[in-house]
Amino acid sequence: MNPVNDLNAISGPALIEYLQQFITRERYDKFQAALLKRTRYITIALEDIYQSHNASAVLRTCDCFGIQDVHIIENRNKYEVNPDVALGSAKWLNLIHYDQIENNTVTCLKKLKESGYRLVATSPHKDDFTPETLPLEQKTALIFGTELAGLSPSALEMADDFIKIPMVGFTESLNISVSAAIFIHSLTNRLRSSPFEWQLTSDEQSEIMTGWLKNSIKRSDTLVRDFIQKNKPGNI
Repeated sequence: MNPVNDLNAISGPALIEYLQQFITRERYDKFQAALLKRTRYITIALEDIYQSHNASAVLRTCDCFGIQDVHIIENRNKYEVNPDVALGSAKWLNLIHYDQIENNTVTCLKKLKESGYRLVATSPHKDDFTPETLPLEQKTALIFGTELAGLSPSALEMADDFIKIPMVGFTESLNISVSAAIFIHSLTNRLRSSPFEWQLTSDEQSEIMTGWLKNSIKRSDTLVRDFIQKNKPGNI
């Protein structure tokens, strides 16, 4: 087997137990507490965001409110994490990049639909749901576009529903990082008080815990290779 398959075969509780000895008990307890609040029931898709500080602020919000997966669509603009804004939040999230073809929007949104997500486009021009009224009976992907152009025609066409933040002033819309914070805070609060099964499965918790431990330990790749070597069938 190759190293990746080796790791898949013996990851989980055994690897987590091995790696946790290289961090403090307080840090491990914090990881466990965070996992209980983490969710993939709501996910975020960012379409072609050209201002890295705005997209990085969204990552920070996702981490703060327990959103685990962020889908990054790169059509014309390549996204680079702004470390001064993200403040390390990216290493606690799963960032899924779509950058292989000219129109990566369709690829991303088709994958989300196939995974059971309802696609909800954020747009100030559609008078559908608000953060308080959006139904949460189905897994939901919130799609954000740029401040200047908004979402692409492809994203708007593929959307199942639309959501907006009602405005009472003269300015039409909020900065993407501000609007994302409002949407995510409201929807995650509602979700956690709902009867829906929004928490991670035990397998997902194990997968994410392993990633967090590896990101927190120096030379973790070497430690994992040593663990694999010691736990191969012929060595046990």
